[in-house]
Amino acid sequence: MKKIAVLHGVNLNMFGKRDPAQYGTLTLKEIDTKILELAKELAIEVEFFQTNHEGEMVDKIHKIHESNTDGVIINAGAWTHYNYAIMDALNILTIPIVEVHMSNIHAREPFRHVSVVAPIAKGQIAGFGVNSYLLGLRAIYQIIL
Repeated sequence: MKKIAVLHGVNLNMFGKRDPAQYGTLTLKEIDTKILELAKELAIEVEFFQTNHEGEMVDKIHKIHESNTDGVIINAGAWTHYNYAIMDALNILTIPIVEVHMSNIHAREPFRHVSVVAPIAKGQIAGFGVNSYLLGLRAIYQIIL
């Protein structure tokens, strides 16, 4: 069975409470449940990880490098736009990475238009709420078949 790591970055534990106009009303747990439901349908094992601490995210990515994980879906939150340490850690991986965002980062403030993750990701999906994650899972499934 293929295994995917779903990485949630800074402040994403506040989904459902933070700016529902941008992010909707689902909690992170509810989002993970929807991802898990699709993963079962696709016969994919999913591991979830969320942190608000940069070093913990880097450490988790390093552990993924040493594991039998087949792909990564990442919503790095605000780290997307400036965090070169996380980008460097992801760049060590030899497995596909799909970047996702609940909101359309390209329709928001100019600083959000830049992603340091995008150049090393297979693709980026943004603006579809929870469906960004589900589309990301479907995309990575197709890549790792």
